[in-house]
Amino acid sequence: MSEDQKQPFDFMGFRKIASVVSITLVLVSVALLATRGLNFGMDFTGGTSVEFEYAEAPQLDDIRSRLDAAGYEQFSVQNFGADTLVLVRMAEAGNDKLAPAVTRTLEAGGVELELISSEFVGSQVGKQLKEDSGLGLLIALAVVLIYVGMRFQFKFGIASVLPLAHDVIIVLGVFALFQWTFDLTVLAALLAIIGYSLNDTIVVADRIRENFRKIRVGEPWDVINQSIHQTISRTINTSGTTLVVLLALYFWGGEAINNFALALIIGVVVGTYSSIYVSANLLMVMGVSREDLIIPPKEGAADADEEEQPPEWLNRM
Repeated sequence: MSEDQKQPFDFMGFRKIASVVSITLVLVSVALLATRGLNFGMDFTGGTSVEFEYAEAPQLDDIRSRLDAAGYEQFSVQNFGADTLVLVRMAEAGNDKLAPAVTRTLEAGGVELELISSEFVGSQVGKQLKEDSGLGLLIALAVVLIYVGMRFQFKFGIASVLPLAHDVIIVLGVFALFQWTFDLTVLAALLAIIGYSLNDTIVVADRIRENFRKIRVGEPWDVINQSIHQTISRTINTSGTTLVVLLALYFWGGEAINNFALALIIGVVVGTYSSIYVSANLLMVMGVSREDLIIPPKEGAADADEEEQPPEWLNRM
């Protein structure tokens, strides 16, 4: 066995433990979604958003205290674009008096600010966003299944799509557990997780396919182990650099994108794990073999070879 084919770590030796961990996490996540549900933001439930521009950068905790003292409930306060720009989101239905009333509350004590805009999102629009977002996720998974099934093989399509569903369900379960706000930015993060995790999974799947055709000795277990070993450094480097950027976004990107960065951090960690264990595990369960990946000979190839042979009289010249 060459230096390239050495297996310093038996990844598939832990596949049963990984299976138990994955199944447990998915079942717990589904149970949390069924019992606690997601804490949908106003993008989905409806409400009013009011934008202000302050003369000087305000303290967000002070704004929250003023709104709480005025009797407002279910609101969020965050900066957007600049320290002097503040977005207040409220679960209350929009009316002509709400924005001016909030403005008067925040102006108390001589605070200088300007009301920029006030928008209302109805509950019907929020319900439609929920349905469309769920449909979008399902369509994304279906397209991935079709593409990978055609590009590689149907077993690889299943082994690519189920890990993506695994990653999304676990991220949703964490959001349901801690009741973090689920809004459109988190939905965008879920779609990004699908793309990121798919890219990671495809790299491993492509190496597995290549090794099944190249390595003639060894069981599927050995080939998959070797493939993961050859791609693990790339996987760790990619995930590590991505996490550095996401952690920077989470800590210094501002409250507006905190949940977006948080969802991506969880998704990258879970997606890295699933591309190594869940995808390869599924290939083992489905019994992937060399026969699945043999390139069928083209029809008429033998006849074409015979026709291309030079005539015998030419060989004697």
